[in-house]
Amino acid sequence: MKKDDYIPLFESKAAGWRGVYWFYAISMAVSVSLICIHRVMHFPHQKGLARWAWIGISMAELWFVTYWIITQFARYRAVSRYTFKDRLSRRYEDGLPCVDIFVSTADPQLEPPLMVADTVLSLMAYDYPPEKLSVYLSDDGCSDLVFYALYEASKFSRVWLPFCRSFNVELRAPNAYFSAVKELPSDDPSLAKEWREVKKLYNEMEAQITDIMKLGRVPDHLRKHHKGLREWESGVSRSNHHTILQVLIDGRGNKEVDIEGKPLPMLLYLAREKRPGYAHNFKAGAMNALIRVSSRISNGSIILNLDCDHYSNNPQSVRDALCFFMDEKQGHNIAYVQHPQKFDKE
Repeated sequence: MKKDDYIPLFESKAAGWRGVYWFYAISMAVSVSLICIHRVMHFPHQKGLARWAWIGISMAELWFVTYWIITQFARYRAVSRYTFKDRLSRRYEDGLPCVDIFVSTADPQLEPPLMVADTVLSLMAYDYPPEKLSVYLSDDGCSDLVFYALYEASKFSRVWLPFCRSFNVELRAPNAYFSAVKELPSDDPSLAKEWREVKKLYNEMEAQITDIMKLGRVPDHLRKHHKGLREWESGVSRSNHHTILQVLIDGRGNKEVDIEGKPLPMLLYLAREKRPGYAHNFKAGAMNALIRVSSRISNGSIILNLDCDHYSNNPQSVRDALCFFMDEKQGHNIAYVQHPQKFDKE
């Protein structure tokens, strides 16, 4: 692309509420100044409890003032950023980079396997070439319950991904979607039938995972469904086990496809080796292991990292990030993009 033809893939604009912010900031600054003046003018000259109380209150107020000033740096020049994904597609659709997605979990009791499965499915359903997408799950709890949930998710993905395309689903975590959409979204009988069938399949998967969670283990008759479950037959414990690496969906070479014959993203499970007496460095160690493993398998040039309890509610998230990384003029200055987070109300 010639320099004269440059059209940015994103733009930054000053936030529209800056006037309101400045009114708030100035009024707060005046209030803080008046409080400080009041404290100085009413310094207790007599010694004793009154002076110590004044010192304590003043120190507390000083701390809150300092904290308030620090937080203003993030709001001083607030901007809104807008991406142009249509421009990205026109220029680079055939040359989009491979993306490795890292998901971390550590405890099947605190982070239910069904929630992990929903998060993984929302990532696999990204609006992105599936052959360039690889999802890695790091399980620091080394739980066969999590592995089984991921196995069930890998089967359901063959139906869920085409469903998301057919219905143009925005919220691609199944549980969140079916909780939000209570009624059939179409009057077309064929689409209505498909919607009911997919919801039924998800309910069956949900019931299956919930049952094994109540049982606390994967029953013997289910262990034969995937060879990876044999790894837990050799006395594996959470803090003492060998490395378990299983490819549930091998997306290389379009080997595995969904019910419409379209390729699926790669899906892998990793429980890194742990031994008593050796520090595993928690999530930092998990990230390090994921980077080493992915570099030998998919070696994506872009890494997307998120926790297992933060499903993606925007199927365009990867393309949004690439608008920053692949901008011809500004992209070389950008190494990290943080997506906004939204917390569901309980």
